Amino acid sequence: MHPTQHPIDDRLVRRLVAGQFPQWAGLPVRRFPSGGTVNAMYRLGEDLVVRLPLVSGGAEDLRRERDWLPRLASRLPAAIPEVLGAGVPAEGYPWPWSVHRWRAGEHPQAGALAEPLPLAEDLAGFVAAMRSITLPGAPRAYRGGPLATLDASTRAAIEALRGIPGERVDCVAVSAVWDDALRAPGWAGAPVWLHADLMPGNLLVAGGRLTAVIDFGCLGVGDPACDLFPAWNLLPADARKVFREALGVDDATWRRGRARTLSQAVIALPYYRTTNPAMADNARHVIREVLAEG
Repeated sequence: MHPTQHPIDDRLVRRLVAGQFPQWAGLPVRRFPSGGTVNAMYRLGEDLVVRLPLVSGGAEDLRRERDWLPRLASRLPAAIPEVLGAGVPAEGYPWPWSVHRWRAGEHPQAGALAEPLPLAEDLAGFVAAMRSITLPGAPRAYRGGPLATLDASTRAAIEALRGIPGERVDCVAVSAVWDDALRAPGWAGAPVWLHADLMPGNLLVAGGRLTAVIDFGCLGVGDPACDLFPAWNLLPADARKVFREALGVDDATWRRGRARTLSQAVIALPYYRTTNPAMADNARHVIREVLAEG
């Protein structure tokens, strides 16, 4: 997916585990097919998973998780990742890596939700719980700053989409939504705690209800609009309304949240359209949902 991606395979993972965690050396290792873009995932036996950054930026995300996840776990209504082993660079692999407890569940799929309204309430409860956290010393969330910081990359991505055959994106309408959001008032309150990457691939459900949220590499504090992503990348219109009402989102924050979700989608689509079908398909879904909302 990335030109600077480090090669990782089963043999490397076995060597890393055997060299640093001999208690798990005899467990089978198998690649877990993930739609993620920053980390490779390998099942280790039945109860563990090895998570290794594919690119250098993922190493800092991993360090952030190790620092904050133990402090967040008891404050949230859904399970989150639990780091059981902190690996270090070795065997030619250049970055830290982690062993986590395996979290069972399925990723929800937009357009195929078993319980969209209860799931919307679950997601709102998780976002509200994140916002209520008051731990000091929080880092700035990835994407947590003013919307204008995304302007150049968003407009460049819109232009890139214009030149891709087969991608039927109404770039004029996309630009209009983006321009409208830039005119919306920015967040004037204190920064709030955010997951900042609430994609379907970072959610786990069972029986249609939220059971776990994973991949906290973008966590930190910032504009609460950053955690409204599920409204457009996952929930149908009626559940989107439930999600918004449960969180009490004002018009300006809603406009910023919609634009942030749209920005991520238009940037992801040209980048991942040939390398990560899950990301590209969800980006197309977001664009359709945002433009349909008007």
